[in-house]
Amino acid sequence: MKTIHITEKDLHPIPFRSVIDCIGTGHLGLALHKEYVDQLRKVQDQCHFHFIRGHGLFSDDIGIYQRVPTDSGEETRYNFTYLDRIMDTYRELGLRPFLELGFMPSKLASGNQTIFYWKANVTPPADEQEWVLLVENTLRHMAERYGSSEVAQWPVEIWNEPNLAGFWENADLQKYLRLYEITSQAVKRAVPGIRVGGPAVCGGDSCLPWIDAFLDWCEQHDLPVDFLTRHVYMADTPIHKGRYEYHSMCMAETSMKELADTRALLERHPCFASLPIYVTEFNTSYNPFCPIHDTVQNAAIMSSFLALAGDYADSCSYWTFGDVFEELGIPSTPFHGGFGLMANGQIPKPTLWAFHYFSELQGECIYRDKHLILMKKEDGYEGILWQICSDAADELEVCLTLPMSGRSFLVCEQLDANHGNPLSVWLDMGQCPNPTPAQVQLLQASAQPYIQTIVPEEKDGLVQFVLHAFDNTVLHFALHSAPAHRDDGYDETWYR
Repeated sequence: MKTIHITEKDLHPIPFRSVIDCIGTGHLGLALHKEYVDQLRKVQDQCHFHFIRGHGLFSDDIGIYQRVPTDSGEETRYNFTYLDRIMDTYRELGLRPFLELGFMPSKLASGNQTIFYWKANVTPPADEQEWVLLVENTLRHMAERYGSSEVAQWPVEIWNEPNLAGFWENADLQKYLRLYEITSQAVKRAVPGIRVGGPAVCGGDSCLPWIDAFLDWCEQHDLPVDFLTRHVYMADTPIHKGRYEYHSMCMAETSMKELADTRALLERHPCFASLPIYVTEFNTSYNPFCPIHDTVQNAAIMSSFLALAGDYADSCSYWTFGDVFEELGIPSTPFHGGFGLMANGQIPKPTLWAFHYFSELQGECIYRDKHLILMKKEDGYEGILWQICSDAADELEVCLTLPMSGRSFLVCEQLDANHGNPLSVWLDMGQCPNPTPAQVQLLQASAQPYIQTIVPEEKDGLVQFVLHAFDNTVLHFALHSAPAHRDDGYDETWYR
């Protein structure tokens, strides 16, 4: 067992920036599903994200780009019916879209290469002017519907992971740079003041040459760049078993080095040195059938990431909020290793609570290490403790001695193998692919964190208590001032 003692001498102000600002989603057409909207509403109730980013704005299932027959041949028309429904839903839930411009409408595509079960076309436009008009008319429509001042606050990212051949034909850098050139200018013409950026690359340090070339191109051609985007996943080389993928995981410190290297690269381009860095996708694994996503271990790893990422990035978007998701096909079981914070059936996963805890953190950060973050608040303290391990013997004991006078009240919410872990209950059920309503209710109930309260002893203006974490634990704690209010005749010892 490892023991950490934290006393008054260890407490001092530490810069901490929350990066919980944006959340990822499966392709935008899924927002037309009731289950999708229900999941998003529940996640938003817990985490209060400001933006939402997903693929497929221009894909065929949204149907914006149309070529219709006329007496003289064919002409372009735009159909915004589904787009309006989707954006209305996001706005009703308090979310602004983080617009990812892609993929290519099949009738505008230069080739037939697609990706995913839903066949997103990943080739350049056959007609650059038609693409530019599609971008401009779509943004102008949204500005007319929601107001130019509102839409100007919606960030625009051009394409997704163009450095990967699966997402951009041949991973052709020069063709992407040309796409960025014509598209970024179209975006600025359509909605003055709107922010635009890229290149949305993925792949650890291997994507840095792409970022470098992107910045060179934008500088040479005087192109608008208001932010830089990249993705961060923590998975090592995969092992395949059936349709599932298993990885060992890098720790958060490795991801922080990737972000630090990205910041250092920006600083080597003086005109872009102060650009914000938006991580528009991050998670442990990049595969939607990787069982780690459903586990408490995932929650512990994400806690470590969230505690550190604000040192290097301005915003990080977890991929994704829910398991209504179809990249590799329609999920057939509630627990299948999907990316989401919420399993199908409205079942919270442990990582949802990690995001909830970090989204609610308030006050001044006064202590932070690889296991713990502690905030000083007006009426007490709040913190999150996590332990990432595969051996139950790796117990972590944290002894805190904090300045606080008078009676106080400590509330602890804990996730571990036996608490807030619906995956374990589903496995005990026999991995039923389609749970009954009663089974779903049980899974939902088992997803709630374990809550424990104590009144710690106060002596000489100090309060002392001990926290324990083991076997992939996430623990949120809050210490509040709690003066006693006595009611004549009430004997609290009677039932104890």
